[in-house]
Parts: sequence; C-alpha cells; structure tokens
Amino acid sequence: MDNLKDKNLYYVGGVVRDEVLGTKSFDTDFCYEGNAIDFARYKGFNIVQENPDFGTVKIIFDDKKIDIASTRKEIYPDAGHLPTVYEIGCSLEEDLKRRDFTINSIAKNTLTNEIFDPFNGISDIKHRVIKVLHNKSFIDDPTRILRGLKFSVRFGFKLDKETKILQNEYLHNINYDMSYHRLKKELEETFNLNSAEAFDKFKEQNIYKLLGENQEAPNIEGIKIKTAIENLSDKMNIWLIYMSFFNLSNLPLTRREQSILNWADKLKSQSATNNTPYESIFIYNLRRETNC
Repeated sequence: MDNLKDKNLYYVGGVVRDEVLGTKSFDTDFCYEGNAIDFARYKGFNIVQENPDFGTVKIIFDDKKIDIASTRKEIYPDAGHLPTVYEIGCSLEEDLKRRDFTINSIAKNTLTNEIFDPFNGISDIKHRVIKVLHNKSFIDDPTRILRGLKFSVRFGFKLDKETKILQNEYLHNINYDMSYHRLKKELEETFNLNSAEAFDKFKEQNIYKLLGENQEAPNIEGIKIKTAIENLSDKMNIWLIYMSFFNLSNLPLTRREQSILNWADKLKSQSATNNTPYESIFIYNLRRETNC
C-alpha cells in the first residue's frame, strides 16, 4: 500500500473508528484533501470510474477496487434527499463536518499515521456515545436515525442526551418527503444484523414511524423473530422478515422482495388461524421459501 501513502491522503470514517475500537473493519474508506480525481490521474493509478460531481474516483490497486473521495462541502436544498456538492477540495475539517456522527468524523493520515479528530470522536468512542455534529443533522438526513440504531446495536453505544432529544423531536414531526431508497438501504444494513435488540429499539423509540404515516408498532418481541429466522440461509433477506410487521408501501421493493413479504403475511395468517406460535410455523417454512 506504499504507493497510496501521501501527505494529503487519509483513512476516514468507519475504518478509523474500528481501529480505535480494536475491531475488524468491513471497509477501507479514503479521503483526499483536495481533488481526488486529479490525485489519481497524477499518480497514474488504474482508474475505472470517475464522478466529477462528487469528486470521487474508483481505482484498481493490488487487484482490489478502492474508492477515494475528495474533501467536499455540501448542502441539503431538499431536506431528506441527496445533498448538493458546492465545493470540492475544501479542508479536511470542513469535510468531516458534513458526516453523520462524531465517531465517524475521524481521519488518519496514510503517510504519517497522524490522527485528525476535530470533533472529539475518539473521546465519544471511549465513552460509548453516539453524537451528531449539528442540530439539523436528522432534518437533513433522517436515515441517520437508523444508522444510529445500527451503531448502537453493533457496538453497544447509546445516543448522547442532546442527540436523543433531537431524534425524538424529529420523530414527532417527520418530513415524509424523503429518499426512501436511502431509507431502504439503512433498513437492510440494520436488520440484516438479525438483532432482536434492534427490532425492539425500532419500536420503543418510535423509529418505525419513518416508514410512513399511520404506522403501528406490532405486538411481537424481536427475540421471537430472531428465533424464527436463526437458520435462514438467505442472509440478504433477513431485514424483510423483521419489516414484514409494518406497512412498507413507501419503499421501492423489487418483485422478489414483495413476494417474500406476501409469503410472510401468509404465514402470520396461518399462525393466527391455527393458534400456533409464529416462530414455530415460520421455522418450518422458512428455508424452502427463501431459497426458491
């Protein structure tokens, strides 16, 4: 990786957070303080994709695809939707400021290994708290509420007091004109963890209300759903089983995903008719149906 070392190139976000936690990271994200596309061209890397609007570049390095992002500033002209980039090549601190939580707003220089932590993310990691960077964070991107849930389950963290207040305020006044593609992505990542705790918090903290108006919390515990799907081999569809207890009409579902929801509804109906515990009838039918 020596050729990737540069005074303006940083590891950023989850990879630095996970290093502080001492856990294995799923991704390695790079951020270049300046224009990443110009940097990749200057270094002569094998470029496979460029996105000038966002200042990102994908390269092949050591037979792996690597994404490098430019530092950038962005605004949310339409709350709840994708932001608009208005400056590429800003300072590293300005780039970190646009991120979701302080625990993900840490960078590490690839050349010197120096840690850059302007928002005290390392302290928050050590105190196991999740903290937003500004008061409009959830208004700009309500899917951050689901990301907070995911991190709380993965790492055993809790929202700090102010962040919890901001979350509650948003969930009492939700703007349903949001990107449901982004919401679906976060639902998949959160509930594919197959966590009973995530499901129970999803209900108890009223996060389920993000799915749309007139939602109701189901009278079932997450542990029962987890028990029902513990032998599921189709790991990409675990999230749908949890979400089958809610109205998902706002989500952009594929035909395959909708068929799984229809099947899950049928099983729940059978369970009610036969007075059979839901998890029992679910285990019996699950593997065959999800692998068809």
